[in-house]
Amino acid sequence: MEINLVSDTVTKPTQEMLRFMFQAEVGDDVYKQDPTVIELEARTAKMFGLEAGLFFPSGTMANQTAIKLHTQPGEQLIADKWAHVYNYEGGGVSFNSGVSCCLLEGNRGMITAEQVAGAINPPEFYHSPLTSLVCVENTTNKGGGACYDFEEFKKIRKVCDDNNLKFHLDGARIWNALVATNDNPEAYGEVFHTISVCFSKGLGAPIGSVLLSDKETINKALRVRKILGGGMRQVGYLAAAGIYALDNNIDRLKEDHRRAKELGALLQNLNWIEKVEPVETNILIFSVKKGLNEHLLIEKLKERNIHISSMGHGKLRIVTHLDYREVMHNYVLETLERIIVK
Repeated sequence: MEINLVSDTVTKPTQEMLRFMFQAEVGDDVYKQDPTVIELEARTAKMFGLEAGLFFPSGTMANQTAIKLHTQPGEQLIADKWAHVYNYEGGGVSFNSGVSCCLLEGNRGMITAEQVAGAINPPEFYHSPLTSLVCVENTTNKGGGACYDFEEFKKIRKVCDDNNLKFHLDGARIWNALVATNDNPEAYGEVFHTISVCFSKGLGAPIGSVLLSDKETINKALRVRKILGGGMRQVGYLAAAGIYALDNNIDRLKEDHRRAKELGALLQNLNWIEKVEPVETNILIFSVKKGLNEHLLIEKLKERNIHISSMGHGKLRIVTHLDYREVMHNYVLETLERIIVK
């Protein structure tokens, strides 16, 4: 029994999801003639109170498209220093859009309106790059699945409006945030100019993200997606997985959150643990005591068919997900309690 807790991207489609995918009605999406893709885009947009959506093969491409739409070469975006758009998208901010990043020292990957206001370059000062975009992530990946207080989003939007900036949400794990906070997704559509949402993490689809905005912006996004090579043909088979996920896999995220919190509570009481970050959703970040080798722990767990990941600087990460079942959870709890790290 292999237990992969490296990421929630490792999930495989269930038999029920696969059957739903195989039954999908499809067309050529490059010509915007795939009815299943059109349905997923429309349903997701309506859920967030926005006019339109566009299906992408990856969240990275959706984010990069949003950045391209909102900026011009030589300009600058504001984000937390742990932001996915900066750390994990291959330098696409500079390669695709010619944009630099002003990185802020947030709290667990979350920045404040006050920080944003203080980071905006004076638009009349032509020696510095023009600030044009703010990017935030909810939940935060490197921040350990932390959820923003929605009121902070509203404050940041006010700063953006006052300074003629656009506001983009990287919602790779937005479903986890919605389940954890009970926020209304339609409120997100009122605050953000663009939102990317992902189906291949907590919702268990094999692929796919959707970029959401108004109709005019999404029409422009269609051209950028084409330039980036993101046009696909009978992709309704994959979009069907997103529809199935919306109908069946959102509420069950509570189970992932419960299991992550139980793992965190156990680790708090182990004598070889230095620190456990707060656990809000399905990501658990912790560190072993100074002098202990975290890679030894990874190997010890691997010998017991449990796989976790290192984030560097002594930090380790566990991510719970759809394929992490209760029997596995009990086994991991027992293993962690018995294991000895020296």
